[in-house]
Amino acid sequence: MIEAAGFEEPVRDTALRIFKIIGEAEGKIHGVPLDDVHFHEVGAVDSIVDIVGASILIHQMGIEAIHSSPVPVGMGKIRIDHGIYPVPAPATLEILKGVPLEASDVRFELTTPTGAAIVSVLAQQYGPIPSIKVTAVGYGAGTKTFADRPNVLRVIVGE
Repeated sequence: MIEAAGFEEPVRDTALRIFKIIGEAEGKIHGVPLDDVHFHEVGAVDSIVDIVGASILIHQMGIEAIHSSPVPVGMGKIRIDHGIYPVPAPATLEILKGVPLEASDVRFELTTPTGAAIVSVLAQQYGPIPSIKVTAVGYGAGTKTFADRPNVLRVIVGE
């Protein structure tokens, strides 16, 4: 679908790289080659929109480098197609190999395979906010409500 959509090459390539890392993680967990992976929840429209939308935005804004804080994954257990698993889910954890994680006392899945793939493909560095001149700030809100904290992703653009 992405190849047939007619996106500009950088958008297409970024979106395909993100989907590939998800497919490779799912394949490894299920013991099947990438070409035989069934994308479960990742095939859902919201994941496609998130991945393609992030790819379009990064390209249109001319973003040259992406730095991320360590990734908060939450804690506890979740129900997935294969039963009850600890957070992070198996695919999420596979995708996040090599990515610094942030400890959290939130008993909920804070990072999905889609979010994990986006950050693992796009981020070149992890750590605190670098010294920058802030030029824009954006927020994306999740649907889960927490009693003591907002459920948002904050993006800071700067030079």
